[in-house]
Amino acid sequence: MSVVLSFRNEEEVLPELVERLQRALDGAGVDHELVFVNDASSDDSLAVLTKLHAGDGRIKVVNMSRRFGVAPCVLAGMHYARGDAVVYMDADLQDPPELLPELIARWREGADVVYTVRTERRGESRAKLWVTRAAYRAIQSVAEIDLPVEAGDFKLLSRRAVNHLLALPEKDLYVRGLVSWIGFRQVPVPYERQPRGAGRSHFPLLRSAGPARAFLAGLTSFSHAPLVAFLALGGAAGALSVALLAAAALAGSARLGWVAFGLLLWSTVVLGIGVMGVYLARVHRAVLHRPRYIVESTLGIDEVG
Repeated sequence: MSVVLSFRNEEEVLPELVERLQRALDGAGVDHELVFVNDASSDDSLAVLTKLHAGDGRIKVVNMSRRFGVAPCVLAGMHYARGDAVVYMDADLQDPPELLPELIARWREGADVVYTVRTERRGESRAKLWVTRAAYRAIQSVAEIDLPVEAGDFKLLSRRAVNHLLALPEKDLYVRGLVSWIGFRQVPVPYERQPRGAGRSHFPLLRSAGPARAFLAGLTSFSHAPLVAFLALGGAAGALSVALLAAAALAGSARLGWVAFGLLLWSTVVLGIGVMGVYLARVHRAVLHRPRYIVESTLGIDEVG
């Protein structure tokens, strides 16, 4: 069993995290490795893990060459993971390691993907919870596949599911959506998400671009609804402009009619350019053929192809 943990600046929680992970995995009776993917931490996280690795070779580290973000780090960890199944989860103790035996049990029963469903999210503001749930529901409502609303990034994947996920060539990664897209037998496990073990969130709602990027990636990865909405808006704008012109003519106010029509046309064009830009940006990044990430160094990991 491999556990992949993408992290940045988590020195305060790493010792407790490792202890709880190993206790849970030993209790489940599985051989395991812990693959920590260091997203260019600026604190002493690497020093902490280096010390822990010296005492236990099952603790391994992948160091990124710069900050790449959670999704590329998760895939980097999966690339180096050698387990028959792979769990990926947050490193801040919001995902309880004690749930691992239940995920493993569902996998042993034949599931290829065991995803967790948050029944409660402790330690998060009501505003953040409302915005997050609204964003997930918006993505689900237009997606061409089933995307569970409260299923986060705490999952177990079988080896064949991992191999299919790694084979996907996409650059703008919405991992939770891609895991649903690959199919196979997927089963849920409910749990209560805990507050952070220490420190502050690396993705504050109003001071981080991460949530917005994740929302756009999810929206444009599995739906053409924004394009369809723009076409509908264009048609409605055309009909409304004709109505406004007719009303202006009856009222004898040509200036008002032309001003209203001009503003409406301008806003529609700008909106259309914005929607098209989101999709074109994805195409642009795809045709650049850049790697998803660059690994600077590893600790305790044999080289893989």
